Amino acid sequence: MVGSRWSAASPGRRRGSELERAILDAALEQLSTVGWNALTMEGVAAGAHTGKAALYRRWPAKPDLVADALRTALPPLGEIGDLGSIREDLYELCVRMRDVMHSRAGQALRAVLHECDQTQADRFHGIIRAGLHEPAHCLIRALVQRGIERGDVRSEATGPLVVDVIPAMMMYRAKMCGSEWTEADIAEMIDEVMVPLLRS
Repeated sequence: MVGSRWSAASPGRRRGSELERAILDAALEQLSTVGWNALTMEGVAAGAHTGKAALYRRWPAKPDLVADALRTALPPLGEIGDLGSIREDLYELCVRMRDVMHSRAGQALRAVLHECDQTQADRFHGIIRAGLHEPAHCLIRALVQRGIERGDVRSEATGPLVVDVIPAMMMYRAKMCGSEWTEADIAEMIDEVMVPLLRS
């Protein structure tokens, strides 16, 4: 009887990447519902239907777990194919950045930054830089260079400040003004700021 009970239960046991994914999903769910301060390793373990030991074997403390949950859940920006003009290329980029910021992980990350102390905030700011800002900067450089080669961007528009404009405006308006960045807002920024900057 003991052997039959064990063999029946074994197929349902999760290990390795499957268990890790369940734990990270549970951590993200906890962040979305109770926030950073109320999140506990016990609560995450319960949400993932596992024991606390499974968490502590992988993550020594709550910040380590939360950082991994946020990092792995942020959607990638991906590549942007040639849409025919710098205006359309940058518009697509901004929509994707907006979608990352509004994703479940993006919203949880912003909530964490409001709750955690300065030491932890520096760590989570690093996740934003690595998961959104740095990929965005790389894409903007590539799109501008493609625009130069295509002939719709002036050849000298390659300075470091050019790649900062979109991320800076989007983060400032989202954080300080609560902007949701609708498609109309994005189009206005591209048409009134970026296109004149790159073509003048």
